[in-house]
Amino acid sequence: MRQFITIAANAFMELLRQPVFLLLTTCSAAFEIFLATPYYFAFGDEPKLVKNSVLAVMLLSGLFGAVLSASASLAREIRTGTALAVLSKPVGRAQFLLAKYAGLMLALTLMTYVNLVAALVASRMTFDAYGGVDMAALGIFAGGLVAAYAVAGFSNFFLRRPFVSDAFLALVVMVTVAAFLIFHFTRQMQSVNELAVVEWRMVPAGVLVLFALWIFAALALACSTRLDMIPTLAICSAFFLMGLMSDYLFGRRAEPVWKYDLKAEADGSRWSDSQKALLKEIIAAYDRDHSGTLEIAERETITPADRARLAQAGMGGSWWGSVLYTVTPNWQLFWIADAVETDKGTLQWGYVGKALAYVAGYVGAALSIAVLSFEERELS
Repeated sequence: MRQFITIAANAFMELLRQPVFLLLTTCSAAFEIFLATPYYFAFGDEPKLVKNSVLAVMLLSGLFGAVLSASASLAREIRTGTALAVLSKPVGRAQFLLAKYAGLMLALTLMTYVNLVAALVASRMTFDAYGGVDMAALGIFAGGLVAAYAVAGFSNFFLRRPFVSDAFLALVVMVTVAAFLIFHFTRQMQSVNELAVVEWRMVPAGVLVLFALWIFAALALACSTRLDMIPTLAICSAFFLMGLMSDYLFGRRAEPVWKYDLKAEADGSRWSDSQKALLKEIIAAYDRDHSGTLEIAERETITPADRARLAQAGMGGSWWGSVLYTVTPNWQLFWIADAVETDKGTLQWGYVGKALAYVAGYVGAALSIAVLSFEERELS
């Protein structure tokens, strides 16, 4: 266990010493604050627009940071021979790889924390056409960023400490202090006679974004056991794009047709004429209110015999669709920006718990593949 902790801590500090990691975190947090300053004239939807935008920035910057961190943590060490030197000690390859992932997880968690705090500040700074820019909050947050770099410069010049890692850790502290000052000592008018408040329901949304980054980091680490940064980035980008469309590409083919709107399926171009005729026959048989479509309650009354007929006609779901839908990570599961606008805050945390189980299963599978690939890798 001591060796695992040592390797994980070294991997974590090594990532914090990467200048690109510091710049990515700083720029993403500053850009989130910037998104809350323009006049959008969105007819009252300015808060929703800002919240969706800052969550998107948090996700994209984290995905890019996960690929860069995985490549810096593993692929470069394999290429330079550092991994071989460590594995010459009594350290197993699986232990080495899992410790690297633990350090990567911790670094991404701190990065997401900084971005989430900036997102909460941005939600507090939003205003509509009748409001104005919160200059006090903008100045305090900008001062926190400058103070973090100033502290790191002081420790580097006088104490000979590494600038980048100190700047990142100071950034975590200063951003927290800046948010505390903004939330408790400033006021912002979001609209006419309407005081702006912090949207705390963005916290579960940010946690889900972090879960997505953990999955992406496991995929990037698995690729880094064999590939360098550019091929890893290409493969992870393909996984990201397919995951965004997994419901459309694989989900509908994995599920039987009676799970969906049968009228839309019968009117679409997905099925043949004979299959459409069968769908129309099923609609006519179970459309009790004569609305021309089958509601969810009516679809549930379809008998096993008719479901067997649909399955025999090739509309019962495909095995290859189920396999691809299971293998491809569904990023839509981690995006609840629309739910933030509702009042069902308690349900969001229940959903976060279910998403954590999905993350545990997917990360476990990805790391198992990574361990198997790393075990067969020649390091000489």
